[in-house]
Amino acid sequence: MAQQAELKKTLGLTGVTVNAMALIAPGAFLWLTYQLQAAQVDTNGKSTALDMFSGLVFALIIAFLTAISYSKLATMYPEAGTGSSYYFAEHAFMNEKRFSVFARLTKFVVGWFSHLYYWVYPGVMVAMFAVLINYICGQFGLALAIPIQILIAIVIAAATGAVAYRGVTGSTIFSVVINVVQITTLIFITVLAIVYRVTNPEHVVFVHKNIASIILPHSITGMLFQATIAILVLVGFESATALAAESKSIKHVSRGVILSLLIQGLIFYLFEYFGTNGWINMSYVVKNSAGVKEYGMQAAAASGAPIGDMVVNLGNTLLGNSGFIVMILVSITVALAVFGTTLACMNTGVRVTYAMAKDKEVPSVLNALHVKHATPHMAVIIITIVSALIGAFGVISVTNLTAITFITNIGTFLLYGMTNIIALVAFMRHPKRNILTTVIVPILGFITNIGMLVAIMFLGILGGGATQTAAMIAIITSLVWLVIGVVFLVVNSKKLGRKIIGAGESISA
Repeated sequence: MAQQAELKKTLGLTGVTVNAMALIAPGAFLWLTYQLQAAQVDTNGKSTALDMFSGLVFALIIAFLTAISYSKLATMYPEAGTGSSYYFAEHAFMNEKRFSVFARLTKFVVGWFSHLYYWVYPGVMVAMFAVLINYICGQFGLALAIPIQILIAIVIAAATGAVAYRGVTGSTIFSVVINVVQITTLIFITVLAIVYRVTNPEHVVFVHKNIASIILPHSITGMLFQATIAILVLVGFESATALAAESKSIKHVSRGVILSLLIQGLIFYLFEYFGTNGWINMSYVVKNSAGVKEYGMQAAAASGAPIGDMVVNLGNTLLGNSGFIVMILVSITVALAVFGTTLACMNTGVRVTYAMAKDKEVPSVLNALHVKHATPHMAVIIITIVSALIGAFGVISVTNLTAITFITNIGTFLLYGMTNIIALVAFMRHPKRNILTTVIVPILGFITNIGMLVAIMFLGILGGGATQTAAMIAIITSLVWLVIGVVFLVVNSKKLGRKIIGAGESISA
């Protein structure tokens, strides 16, 4: 009976957009990634931190190239349902006779590797949530042992899965609340940072001497290096396309892709990065692991939570010595945003898997819909368990956390790169083909995404030590996932009597 249930069309433009916005979550990722950006150096060991803002701008350009391809594909294939790029791949290649023999293989590869993104990413967020809780507890003098952090990761995964189990409507309400709280908080804090900058021109030595120093590149190399981190905080806009089966109109899906990136990325990310980089000053002092004092941007690199430090400073100087209280409140909103991000990615991941299960390209148990909630409940249960395991692994060490982050990066940029190629093929003979949006944009999107993937892995290997170990773990894990996929595809194809390569009709349900 569960198999006869259908996904319900309950989402309007707001619902689709806020679900994608929850996955981008600028308030959460500013807190989580700022230290990494402040600490980044190029291959010569020179800091790239001054190019943080321009790196974000470049990353936004890359993200919009891919977002345009997703938006165009969603409009072209309104019947895609939960399949997103998985569905787009088959039909784009089926409709192009020269490539139709590769339709099933292409679709499977896209769907299979998307799991490295959508099924690993929630585990990364669960681990980061546990680390954040440990930071908050640390402010009260409580250091949580690793087993306690593992337990927190498991509990958060279970809580997120419970919300996802009840359906996308409940998730949307939660996402709306999280987005409102997050945006309100980051606007408040960023305004304070700007006020601090404006009211202390003579008494404080700022790292960036003027506005031009904040927004303009100091070097092309520095900008490109910073973009390899900045691009990671922008992913998630494409999740709107996995909600097509639950959207009241396909226009909501195509618009939601662009709007989520426009609102969270172009507006709020740029605003908060402008404010935080404007605040960084030489009065900001942190002791590094060796007990040596670091100042300014180097202090941010040495700190476990530079945004927390900034909030304490702003609260103490502008809000009557209330820095500690304000910092705790902000960190709580960050924790809520991380929860929302985890939920949004879970919702997207299980829906893509659901589409593959309907085609019998993965075990059919993942195709089961809950009769009451109309959710892929078996897939939700499994992704919850996987997220708990990955999160538990991630909190054990920084190396582990970096490794699972690299794994999801590989999945993300492979998926984005392949989707741009799919868009190029889909519009190859379209009567209303626009050279800019259906040829130039997909080509540039493919090149830049694969370029980012190579750059991130290259930098990881060059980093040496724990970073190099993490990069190798990620590469080996991805190769193992590839081998498992090849074996499964061959065995399953023989069982179903399907050709891996060859002419045939669409197998999409």
